[in-house]
Amino acid sequence: MVKDGQVVLLYRAHAEDIVSHVGLATSEDGIHFERHPEPVLSPTEDYERYGAEDPRVSEVDGTYYLTYTGWDRTSAQLCLATSTDLFTWTKHGPMFPGFNTFLPQDNDSDVPWSKAGGILSVPIDGRYLMFFGEGSIWYAWSEDLLHWTPCSNDEPVMPPTPPGTFGEYLVEVGPQPLITNNGLILLLHNAAVKNADGSVRYTCGQLLFDPADPSVILAQMNRPWLEPSTYEDQHGLVSNVTFVEGLVHFKDTWFAYYGQSDSTLGVATYKVGDRYSALRS
Repeated sequence: MVKDGQVVLLYRAHAEDIVSHVGLATSEDGIHFERHPEPVLSPTEDYERYGAEDPRVSEVDGTYYLTYTGWDRTSAQLCLATSTDLFTWTKHGPMFPGFNTFLPQDNDSDVPWSKAGGILSVPIDGRYLMFFGEGSIWYAWSEDLLHWTPCSNDEPVMPPTPPGTFGEYLVEVGPQPLITNNGLILLLHNAAVKNADGSVRYTCGQLLFDPADPSVILAQMNRPWLEPSTYEDQHGLVSNVTFVEGLVHFKDTWFAYYGQSDSTLGVATYKVGDRYSALRS
């Protein structure tokens, strides 16, 4: 997000124990960051005892709403925390206990799995909208930004894409959605294919929704706008991963912040007015 003329980045980091925490860093140019020395959010509860991962943040009327994954090495649950200063957070626990966003691919599983949530920071007809999910993409509504009701328990807004396409294994919510200049909702998302050796390759796509009916996808990319291309993208804890989770408009440029192979952070930029092919990372 942009705050006080700086880009503020909330990011996942871990030590050798691979227990994730959320850190904070700031930048004057969107590229070079100074990190706060201590995590701003760490695992304290049983449902997140092995990690607080994959943060996404939205600001509404001076309050920051942080969605993150609580990981206990059995289930990954979408959790919510709030703050007024980005440093001290109040946890509100799992948002959808018992929900499995891998439906309908994994109907036999009773393990809660609901990671990845992006909250639209402007209301639609008095309610707030959030897209969430890994495996398939779902959406939910809230009147107070704390209590959320899924659109459905068994029908996602976007399942994995058809065989042979870049999201055939799974799709997952990226950063918080945005309202575009023409009033449509833009959602960047992550997508994956599974290779013959069992490895997974992650790329990034885009979706457009009509705010009048967020269950309808108006347009979607048929090829990735970001995919593993650099050494860091292709080598790491989980190789061949570009996983976008942050998006800001800063100094006439869009900055998309993404994870590189679960090991480092990268940024892809798009200068307003450039052709789409000018995207660079």
